[in-house]
Amino acid sequence: MTVPRPCSIADTLAVVGEKYSLLVLREVFLGVRRFDAMVRGIGAPRDVLAARLKHLVEAGVLEKVAYSERPPRHEYVPTAAGLELQGVLHLLRQWGDRHLAERPPLVLGHDCGAALDPLVVCAHCRQPVTPQSVSLPPS
Repeated sequence: MTVPRPCSIADTLAVVGEKYSLLVLREVFLGVRRFDAMVRGIGAPRDVLAARLKHLVEAGVLEKVAYSERPPRHEYVPTAAGLELQGVLHLLRQWGDRHLAERPPLVLGHDCGAALDPLVVCAHCRQPVTPQSVSLPPS
């Protein structure tokens, strides 16, 4: 039996790869924090959405915060780790807009005033990351 390559992508998919998980994060990043509003925005069955939220809280991606004691009500806010996934969602949206678009793309604005057009760059040299610029270290 072959041992799979250790991979942070596989580990990350174990956290956010289930159906609706990334849509939960989309809603949270768009400011939707409450369960009923997420159900409307995502269209997921309530039990499935509750399970995804529980999983994302347990994984440290979201935090469940009480906003009402009577009746008890909670909202979901991203943790520091969850906020780091925002760029991933922007890149997925960008890819979908380019390759799968059946509707006009959602145009998000950046603080600079331009439409958001995310780009992954090397933190050291600030050059774009491309398939040609990435390699495995020598073994």
